[in-house]
Amino acid sequence: MDLPDLSTLCGTELTPAQLYGVLGQIDLDIANLLRDGKLAALRYGVGGPAGSQTDRAANLQALLAAREHYQHLLSSQPACVVSQGLTNCQ
Repeated sequence: MDLPDLSTLCGTELTPAQLYGVLGQIDLDIANLLRDGKLAALRYGVGGPAGSQTDRAANLQALLAAREHYQHLLSSQPACVVSQGLTNCQ
Protein backbone atom coordinates (compact mmCIF):
# COMPACT_ATOMS: atom_id res chain seq x y z
CA MET A 1 0.00 0.00 0.00
CA ASP A 2 1.29 3.46 -0.85
CA LEU A 3 1.93 6.01 1.87
CA PRO A 4 -0.76 8.70 2.11
CA ASP A 5 1.86 11.36 2.99
CA LEU A 6 5.44 11.75 4.19
CA SER A 7 4.67 12.45 7.85
CA THR A 8 5.56 8.92 8.97
CA LEU A 9 9.00 8.93 7.32
CA CYS A 10 12.13 10.09 9.04
CA GLY A 11 15.79 9.96 8.29
CA THR A 12 19.05 11.81 8.27
CA GLU A 13 20.77 13.79 5.56
CA LEU A 14 22.84 11.82 3.10
CA THR A 15 26.56 11.73 3.73
CA PRO A 16 28.99 12.81 0.99
CA ALA A 17 29.86 9.13 0.39
CA GLN A 18 26.18 8.29 -0.06
CA LEU A 19 25.73 11.23 -2.44
CA TYR A 20 28.69 10.03 -4.51
CA GLY A 21 27.04 6.60 -4.60
CA VAL A 22 23.75 8.06 -5.83
CA LEU A 23 25.59 10.09 -8.49
CA GLY A 24 27.49 6.97 -9.58
CA GLN A 25 24.25 5.02 -9.97
CA ILE A 26 22.66 7.84 -11.98
CA ASP A 27 25.76 8.01 -14.21
CA LEU A 28 25.53 4.25 -14.77
CA ASP A 29 21.83 4.52 -15.65
CA ILE A 30 22.59 7.33 -18.12
CA ALA A 31 25.40 5.34 -19.72
CA ASN A 32 23.18 2.26 -20.06
CA LEU A 33 20.39 4.33 -21.55
CA LEU A 34 22.69 5.89 -24.14
CA ARG A 35 24.70 2.83 -25.19
CA ASP A 36 23.88 0.73 -28.21
CA GLY A 37 21.53 3.34 -29.65
CA LYS A 38 18.97 2.84 -26.91
CA LEU A 39 18.03 6.52 -27.02
CA ALA A 40 15.88 5.97 -30.08
CA ALA A 41 12.52 7.64 -30.47
CA LEU A 42 10.90 4.56 -29.03
CA ARG A 43 7.97 4.75 -26.68
CA TYR A 44 7.42 2.10 -24.07
CA GLY A 45 5.13 1.70 -21.13
CA VAL A 46 3.77 -0.40 -18.34
CA GLY A 47 0.69 -2.34 -19.33
CA GLY A 48 -2.70 -2.35 -17.71
CA PRO A 49 -5.46 0.22 -17.44
CA ALA A 50 -3.42 2.44 -15.10
CA GLY A 51 -0.21 1.94 -17.10
CA SER A 52 1.92 4.88 -18.09
CA GLN A 53 4.00 5.55 -21.16
CA THR A 54 7.22 7.40 -21.64
CA ASP A 55 10.16 7.45 -23.98
CA ARG A 56 13.86 7.13 -23.41
CA ALA A 57 14.50 10.80 -24.07
CA ALA A 58 12.10 11.69 -21.24
CA ASN A 59 13.90 9.22 -18.98
CA LEU A 60 17.23 10.82 -19.88
CA GLN A 61 15.81 14.24 -18.97
CA ALA A 62 14.62 12.87 -15.62
CA LEU A 63 18.01 11.28 -14.89
CA LEU A 64 19.85 14.49 -15.76
CA ALA A 65 17.52 16.50 -13.50
CA ALA A 66 18.07 14.02 -10.66
CA ARG A 67 21.83 14.16 -11.20
CA GLU A 68 21.77 17.96 -11.05
CA HIS A 69 19.78 17.81 -7.81
CA TYR A 70 22.16 15.38 -6.09
CA GLN A 71 25.22 17.25 -7.38
CA HIS A 72 23.77 20.42 -5.84
CA LEU A 73 23.27 18.60 -2.52
CA LEU A 74 26.87 17.43 -2.62
CA SER A 75 28.17 20.89 -3.53
CA SER A 76 26.21 22.52 -0.71
CA GLN A 77 27.85 20.32 1.94
CA PRO A 78 29.94 22.34 4.39
CA ALA A 79 33.61 22.36 3.52
CA CYS A 80 36.51 22.49 5.90
CA VAL A 81 39.79 24.03 4.85
CA VAL A 82 42.69 23.33 7.12
CA SER A 83 45.98 25.09 6.60
CA GLN A 84 49.15 25.14 8.57
CA GLY A 85 51.17 28.28 8.84
CA LEU A 86 54.93 27.86 8.65
CA THR A 87 57.24 30.11 10.61
CA ASN A 88 60.72 30.96 9.53
CA CYS A 89 62.65 30.71 12.80
CA GLN A 90 66.32 31.73 12.95
